[in-house]
Amino acid sequence: MRTSLLLVLAVAAFAEAPLRKNPDVAGAIRVFEAWIDGQMAYRGLPGIAVGVVHGQDLVWSRGFGFEDAARTRPVTAKTKFRMASHTKVFTAMSVLQLRDAGKLRLDDPVSRHLPWFRVKPAGSGDPAISIEHLLTHSSGLPREAAAPYWVTFEFPSAMEIRRAVPGQQAAYAPEVRWKYSNLAFALLGQIVESASGEPYRDYVERHVLRPLGMNDSSVDAPAPGIATGFGRRMPDGSRKPMPFTDTKGLGPAAGLTSTVEDMARFVSLQFRDGKSGGSQILSGATLREMRRPRMLENDWSRGNGLGFAVWRDEDKVYFGHGGSLAGYKTQTTMQAGGRIGVVVLTNGDDSRPSQIAAKLMATVGEATAKAATPPAKAPLWDGSWRRFAGLYRSIWGDSEVVENGGMLVIVDPTGDAPEVTQKLIPAGGGEFRLEASTGGAAVGEPVRFVEKDGRVTAMTVGHVRMERVR
Repeated sequence: MRTSLLLVLAVAAFAEAPLRKNPDVAGAIRVFEAWIDGQMAYRGLPGIAVGVVHGQDLVWSRGFGFEDAARTRPVTAKTKFRMASHTKVFTAMSVLQLRDAGKLRLDDPVSRHLPWFRVKPAGSGDPAISIEHLLTHSSGLPREAAAPYWVTFEFPSAMEIRRAVPGQQAAYAPEVRWKYSNLAFALLGQIVESASGEPYRDYVERHVLRPLGMNDSSVDAPAPGIATGFGRRMPDGSRKPMPFTDTKGLGPAAGLTSTVEDMARFVSLQFRDGKSGGSQILSGATLREMRRPRMLENDWSRGNGLGFAVWRDEDKVYFGHGGSLAGYKTQTTMQAGGRIGVVVLTNGDDSRPSQIAAKLMATVGEATAKAATPPAKAPLWDGSWRRFAGLYRSIWGDSEVVENGGMLVIVDPTGDAPEVTQKLIPAGGGEFRLEASTGGAAVGEPVRFVEKDGRVTAMTVGHVRMERVR
């Protein structure tokens, strides 16, 4: 009880972190601000709010431009924006909460929770569409419900979607390819209602937003203080103000309104671990499950976990989501394993928040990650370990243990190049743990050396014994 209370209080008191004062971070902020000021001026962007999160701290946040047509209200980290498809992650978290509570299974057919669900299959032998298919955009369903709401901005109700689904046909069989679908998440919202017995909006606010301290966030509510959305910049430099859009039955796919400060709380959740309870609305294990790729785009460039988009940029893996609704473009990006996340919220249709988020991550994000990384400790080394260096052999091959840079490493003497891909990390008591660049080896498992009469005679890696031959 006390731990949960402390977590709630910590969330409520979210403040910018001391890392903001680090000279390298401060310099990166100045570089990013100079670039954004130029983007605002030359592209005529209306307003942008950004935030950088490290672990449980909002390191830096700032608003640029204005949130209204009269240019009287400056954008801040508390300005409210429509989050659009970011909502999908919150819907996914709701589904995972209900799964963890035993109220549904991810492999349940959709029809088990929505008995009326009957869509025309792409082929006669197609399997049933499951909840996981909806979560991973692998259902093959059409992108949209059967209504022209992206033209009229008149979104269908949940009942209207329900009535129209039997007339729609899947484009592909489940798991044939990744195919983004707003309809899929509209259905997930109705599954949340069926499994929980609560209206979707009430469930998300009560079980997700409020426990996280996201008190300025809501689902499809025209909240006071929301930034005016603007259409793209026309050739004459003008922008058309866009009205508030009630996404109704598409709310579970696009209805969230939030702020940079609230989204920072959401980002910090992704960097916590432990059992669920209080502000820890999902266990660390479930959070990791959500961002593990389940379905890849056909070219393997990116994919989807359970609600999260996952992609690779050179040597780093990122997860997050973007959003697009008339007058608003948003992006949240988190670095897997890096405890760094950035939030970019805009009120212009041509703001390109994904590009801004990438630049924010490359400048302030990278500087923050470096500043937060403790100085590398000199590797623990005991000179007596030199006795373990030598050539070891089993029927499967040879391994050479070599002293290198104050540690023991394993080299494949029959490999194509003398590359070090496996390291022996001291684990105490004369044992080591194997660290490897890939998971194909016995990575993470114990390495032990066998000694007899003062001589090293063998090495065991995991459960494979190798005899020393030199």
